[in-house]
Amino acid sequence: MKRRALLALPALALARPAAALEWRGAPSQGALLLGRGAAGTRLALDGRAVRVSPEGYFVLGFGRDHGPQATLTENGARRTIEVAPRQWDVQRINGLPPGQVTPDAAILERIRVERERLAAARGLDTPRTDFAAGFVWPARGRISGIYGSQRILNGQPRQPHYALDVAGPVGTPIAAACSGRVSLAAEFHFFGKVLVLDHGHGVNTLYAHLSAIDVREGQEVRAGQRIAAMGATGRVTGPHLHFGLSWYTLWLDPQPLLPA
Repeated sequence: MKRRALLALPALALARPAAALEWRGAPSQGALLLGRGAAGTRLALDGRAVRVSPEGYFVLGFGRDHGPQATLTENGARRTIEVAPRQWDVQRINGLPPGQVTPDAAILERIRVERERLAAARGLDTPRTDFAAGFVWPARGRISGIYGSQRILNGQPRQPHYALDVAGPVGTPIAAACSGRVSLAAEFHFFGKVLVLDHGHGVNTLYAHLSAIDVREGQEVRAGQRIAAMGATGRVTGPHLHFGLSWYTLWLDPQPLLPA
């Protein structure tokens, strides 16, 4: 069956279910595809079951290092999807305190506990479909970091940068990029003051290095609503918003989903 990319998110939200799957965007490393199919469609991506709402809404995610092909199973029929490769920048950051690059034993234990809390929030699989309405920019400012960059911290290679960074003055308003529910509001070693919002079907957004948090865990928020203020808490060299997107615990690139 022929698949066609959706041209705009409103079309996704308003279109009537069809026999063919439809999605916005193209499969590539780091991509999140927002789609819709017929009610009752059964989907799996690379052998993992994909939640499909009663209206047919679903999402597909491809990690930063996904291989050149993926297997999509639709109602038992399998097909191969070509996943486009991407080139990743290298970003060097110097001047960080040594403890922020190589933490001691006590800090490592704190980080372990924080990672478990974060994984629990990002691993939620709720039936809500806020993601289908699309995303808005969470802050205004200079883009100071992009998804996928290989990080070199104080000359030491570290894991890639799994977010979009928006720099600005401390106190710059931070808005919810999509309607959802606050699944985490905390202060972590690396992320500083941090929020996670659940948008359904494993889709969540993360807002880190905040100077203030204006919402609480369990609170419902709407797209564009102020939820925090930009800051420089955690491991940073200056004030900015670290804006992350994930499908369950798979970090993805938020920028292609944001308005031009």
